[in-house]
Amino acid sequence: MHNPLPLTDRSALQRHRARALHNSALFLHEAALEDVQDRIGMVNKIFTNPAIVTAFPDVWRKLWPDAVFVDDSDVLALKEGAHDLVVHCLGLHWANDPVGQLIQCRRALQPDGLSLTLCFGGQTLHELRSVLGQAEIDVTGGLSPRVAPMGEIRDLGALLQRAGLALPVADSVQLKASYGSALNLMHDLRAMGETNAMTARLRKPTRRAVLLRAAELYMKTYGDNDGRIPATFEIITLTGWAPDASQPQPLRPGSAAARLADALGTHEKPLKD
Repeated sequence: MHNPLPLTDRSALQRHRARALHNSALFLHEAALEDVQDRIGMVNKIFTNPAIVTAFPDVWRKLWPDAVFVDDSDVLALKEGAHDLVVHCLGLHWANDPVGQLIQCRRALQPDGLSLTLCFGGQTLHELRSVLGQAEIDVTGGLSPRVAPMGEIRDLGALLQRAGLALPVADSVQLKASYGSALNLMHDLRAMGETNAMTARLRKPTRRAVLLRAAELYMKTYGDNDGRIPATFEIITLTGWAPDASQPQPLRPGSAAARLADALGTHEKPLKD
């Protein structure tokens, strides 16, 4: 049986991330950290043994200096049942097995432990994706894989139940950044460690004509009156809990003691067969 190639070239991804450490632009991780801090502050629970799955632990040590930090490799270095909180930080789009990543986070949790996964959603860099594709078609007549696939909120939310997490919730926020040109945006992506690491990518530098055409299309399609371009980053947060008997449980169907129509003050109309 043929074994398909993995989505992500992990060796290339590690090189890109190591390069980013020398001249980093990790403002998205900073924003994610602040969001996690706010969410934790609203939970009526004190977490004493957190684990953080991240490629950039120095950012996240500001929040939990004594946490266990592990890389988002295909097999997470997490001990089963050892943590009351596991945070997976902006790396799920590079995972060769996203469901497997969530399952491993679930297994690392103690009963009633919290899993928080922050990942890029499908609206992320939609402007850049569209102009790069059109520019490549215009210049070369073809199209190559350039941006890692990113799920929509409904699809990503369904992964929580597949991973065996209780009380699943998925929500998203869109962050907008402004750049002088598409080339400035690409420079920032390089400083984020987010340049193309797909296994099926072209194994040669992108032609300059393609990049210049993309920059032209970007400004023409999305540029504002000040001569700047926007870039969208959608961050989806997946929240779930390791199952525990102390958690709210759904009632058995038909066990309600009052009619919904009475509570709403409406007339109930029976459906026709």
